[in-house]
Amino acid sequence: MTATLEGPSAPAKGPKPILDGKRGPGLQFAVYLGVLAPLAALIVAVPFAWGWGLTWVDVALFVFFYAFSGLGITVSFHRYFTHGSFKAKPWLRVLMAIAGSTAVQGPVITWVADHRRHHAFSDREGDPHSPWLFGTSPLAIAKGFWHAHMGWLFERDQSNAERFAPDLLKDKAIKKVDELFWLWTLLSLVLPGIVGGLVTWSLWGGVTAFFWAGLVRVCVLHHVTWSVNSICHMIGERPFAARDRSANFWPLAILSFGESWHNLHHADPTSARHGVKRGQIDISARLIWMFEKFGWAYNVRWPTPTRLEKLSVAAK
Repeated sequence: MTATLEGPSAPAKGPKPILDGKRGPGLQFAVYLGVLAPLAALIVAVPFAWGWGLTWVDVALFVFFYAFSGLGITVSFHRYFTHGSFKAKPWLRVLMAIAGSTAVQGPVITWVADHRRHHAFSDREGDPHSPWLFGTSPLAIAKGFWHAHMGWLFERDQSNAERFAPDLLKDKAIKKVDELFWLWTLLSLVLPGIVGGLVTWSLWGGVTAFFWAGLVRVCVLHHVTWSVNSICHMIGERPFAARDRSANFWPLAILSFGESWHNLHHADPTSARHGVKRGQIDISARLIWMFEKFGWAYNVRWPTPTRLEKLSVAAK
């Protein structure tokens, strides 16, 4: 399959173009702000916390909002909306789309279009964030790591949602959540401060909660997610057959809620569980299991022993 990177003016023959033009200046500025502002907060976090500025309320709020937004990415944006690993009740679909939006990684339709494009051309031309697009020399690998980790976010190319996410464009409820991304971003940053202020009954408690559970939490989650794009396509174990260089990187398993068991995911993208071997913690899969037990999720695509055996044998 050859990637064609035509823009929106390409002739309407065959598949729709991969790209849908360039981001406008306003949207590009929002991307820079969304990436760099939380990063700046993380840079000042250590001196800010040295002896003051961090309380157990901040820690608790950080953990709660990190889990809510992080699982919103892994369970919702990734396993549900991108890959259809399970079906969900309508109210849960909307809640999951909102939860994923609070990670401040872009609107749901944009995120899904980018990730489906990644799988269509994984580690080949057309992949928006492969670390292997520049060669294998030390300099090329360093450049590739930067590109895969966060450099690709600063490029203005837009994945064509009509090609990669037509189902979501037709979904009125999800399209509305997508359009209100600005609201979910605002709430994601402001709510921790409001809760922290109310719990501590102080303005300073609100400020520190905004800093830690708002800005720093967003930045940490950003880099954990981006590490799956970069590190998990560069180093780690590859026990299953995949058409790319996806690998398992165990140190990220808990922080990524199971996403760093990346080799199985690329070998079997629709699987609801990524950590399938003994000891491979997959918090996202456990949450999907809970949804299924409550009757909120159904038709879950759990991996079968036969399927795993075939993928394992093919990798040898």
